Amino acid sequence: MRHHPTRSANSKQANDGSTVAESKRRRKTVLAQLGVKASKTSVDEVVKAAIALADEEGLEAVSMRRVADKLGISAMSLYTYVPGKAELIELMVDSIAAETPLEPHVGTVRARLENIARQQWAEFGRHPWLLQVDSSRPPLGPGVSDRYEWQLAAVEGLGLSDLEMDQTLTLLVSVVAGPARAARAAQRTNESSGMSDRGWWEINAPLLEKVMDGGRFPLSGRVGQNVGELYNGASASTLSFEFGLARVLDGIEQLIASK
Repeated sequence: MRHHPTRSANSKQANDGSTVAESKRRRKTVLAQLGVKASKTSVDEVVKAAIALADEEGLEAVSMRRVADKLGISAMSLYTYVPGKAELIELMVDSIAAETPLEPHVGTVRARLENIARQQWAEFGRHPWLLQVDSSRPPLGPGVSDRYEWQLAAVEGLGLSDLEMDQTLTLLVSVVAGPARAARAAQRTNESSGMSDRGWWEINAPLLEKVMDGGRFPLSGRVGQNVGELYNGASASTLSFEFGLARVLDGIEQLIASK
């Protein structure tokens, strides 16, 4: 994850009054460090407008002027709340992270990690622009910090080293991000071409049958046909996510069992 917040919190306290108050206090501190005007409601409105714009048109559509237009204010007025686009994107990412339900982990380790991965999958589905954000230096706001602490609690006490705990979470994000990017690319291709994947395959199937001679490519012919039938029931990216997640969880279970 490459993220090492210094605050330690019990995940079971994530939703109690004291932790909420602490998160609000730290949020104000982060806003001040970013040079954001101390006006909570106005800043929240700016962040919500930017997220809505990114959801609708992608991260590339987010600019100070576009967000200002969405709010019905001047671009110069927006700069009194957020100093620039980079800081705005940090606040957007942290705001999304803060939406994660930080409920106590229950069940097996596999169930805990699967829950984390599926939450990330759903989040990328709701906000695909997150895949465009550089994750090498994640924002250190309260939303991201609280979620990282909660995620680490899922693998605490299993005999893993601190590095292995962090890398386990990083691996989970990676196995989600790849198929999520493929899903987003497929969606954009469908929108730009005006044709679904199924429609494309139906048009190109006759040509493929001519090129892929069954006698010369028996494995490709058999596997391609069977896979094509499976893809008719679910998207390729969803199947890739499910398969990749299951294999990664298998590996993590073996790692823990070896401790």
